[in-house]
Amino acid sequence: MTEPNSDEHRPLFRDRAFQGISITQFLGAFNDNVFKQLVLLMCVDFRSQAGRNYQPVAVALFAIPFVMFSGLAGWLSDRNSKRTVVVLCKVAEIVVMLLGMAVLAFPFASEETRLGMLFVVLFLMSTQSAFFGPSKYGILPELFRGRDLPQANGFIQMTTFVAIIFGVAVVGYCKEWLGGAVWKLGGIAVAIGVVGTATSLLIRRTPIAQPRLPFSWSSLAINHQTWKMLMTDPALLVVLLVSTLFWFVGGVVHPAVNEFGKLQLGMSDGRTSLMAACMGVGIAAGCVLSGKMSRGRIEFRLVTLGAWGLVIHLLILGGIGIGFQVGIVKPQPPTPLLQLLLPSTTAEFLSRLTFLGLGISAGVFVVPLQVFLQSRPADDQKGRMIGAMNLVNWIGIVCSAVFLMLIQQLLDAWKLGVSWVFPGTALMLVPVALGFHRWFRRLETR
Repeated sequence: MTEPNSDEHRPLFRDRAFQGISITQFLGAFNDNVFKQLVLLMCVDFRSQAGRNYQPVAVALFAIPFVMFSGLAGWLSDRNSKRTVVVLCKVAEIVVMLLGMAVLAFPFASEETRLGMLFVVLFLMSTQSAFFGPSKYGILPELFRGRDLPQANGFIQMTTFVAIIFGVAVVGYCKEWLGGAVWKLGGIAVAIGVVGTATSLLIRRTPIAQPRLPFSWSSLAINHQTWKMLMTDPALLVVLLVSTLFWFVGGVVHPAVNEFGKLQLGMSDGRTSLMAACMGVGIAAGCVLSGKMSRGRIEFRLVTLGAWGLVIHLLILGGIGIGFQVGIVKPQPPTPLLQLLLPSTTAEFLSRLTFLGLGISAGVFVVPLQVFLQSRPADDQKGRMIGAMNLVNWIGIVCSAVFLMLIQQLLDAWKLGVSWVFPGTALMLVPVALGFHRWFRRLETR
């Protein structure tokens, strides 16, 4: 792998390109999560009123563009300037947020019709994010030196999840207070998209990886070269599969949190969103911790440590659901912000604490996987490798939506709360906690 010319670079945090990509990613992640969480909360409301469960549909619609377009996005990121792709994606974000604001403001005949239109916007928003991803991550090794990558990834992962924290928390609070004027959130999202487009211009230009890279239909999925690389590098393949399992679990847990808070523990939108935000705080802290503990290396012992943390905290959440189930409560007046920050029940306090620990474990778990998948491929394969990673990870999230839909049907039939989803996903992570580090060491020594 060719190192970027160190003469062109200041220390990481004083580098304008690093500042630009970090702010751009932060604002994009904020917008994505504001809109996605708003749609998910509206789906929970519709489930409590009409009995139909649309949360898995929303998760699937958000994930499908990544399955459809990640391969093509990876090809584009290697065929063109990654900076150009990033800037164009931010312009597309402005257009999509304008459409979202219009749907929220327009008076529809029924909430089910509004949800259908919001699903269309959610799909479009996810599409621009799918094209953004390979260039966003693939450009990091082109901009920064290898020894800076763990810290750069840790910081960007941290700011991404800080954006998730604010995005998720803001939605719950604003949904309570704005009521029918929730369309104003769309106006804020448009403004944020404009600022994110401006900050993307701070990213310096990098050479095009393969300016004459031909298109092939395999570019829509995993192209022949990338597939061959995965088949001849079992360590890379195993890390990719473990990364996919991580995102499968995340795809199950996030919507389950909304239903766990609103329909099982009887919390408001604001309190439910803050509970989910605690998980985001933990992930941000875990990403920074993982970057520090890596000390410039890829340290896979952290994956094992994070896996055990995920298993333990998911089991605890299952126990909280069994011990403190309340059920749906009647709508209440909006809660003032300072009062909202304080847990109102023992169940809420324990849940926030457990989601914080769950998030820390997730951050520690994911950073070494991300760095390995970025740095392992050759320079001319990085963009397509990130595209393949996004494709496979989002296939995992689509599968999580199907899994969640099926498991919720079973839980409804057995009259059990959604908290039983948490120990179920914990069991899937036990093999990784027990064997990942040993598997990887055997593969590396082949």
